[in-house]
Amino acid sequence: MAARKTSPQPKLVDYQERLRSAGLRSTSPRVAVLRELESATSPLSHADLVEALGDEGYDRVTIYRNLTDLTEAGLVMRADLGDHVWRFELKREEKSHQNSHPHFTCTDCGSVACLPSEAVRLTSARGAPKSVVARSVDIQLRGLCDRCG
Repeated sequence: MAARKTSPQPKLVDYQERLRSAGLRSTSPRVAVLRELESATSPLSHADLVEALGDEGYDRVTIYRNLTDLTEAGLVMRADLGDHVWRFELKREEKSHQNSHPHFTCTDCGSVACLPSEAVRLTSARGAPKSVVARSVDIQLRGLCDRCG
């Protein structure tokens, strides 16, 4: 399970406004999924969210449907980090957080960490695809984490 941030959590009305602005109805499962993704420090899988929200009475299908809706509405990003498991993270509005950023996956324990965008330097070298120049690529690094290394 991902670690939690210590910054203050948005209020219910903030989540409701975010949902409505994206054209979605504000429902308790959607708010719960947004809340969990907001507090996560690394991308969460569907199974992580089921574990975190199961005690609140949300089943696997409800959580999956809401993840799909939130992703299609552009509030959540979905990535496969090479292990065929979709992981989800909240798209951030603040400028200090890059929505498109590299991820590090430990090849031993499988933990996933978000890396700052400066961790990988993309080049605009001649002949590079436009998506590289525009920084609209997924970058995934693999190796041993500090705990396993």
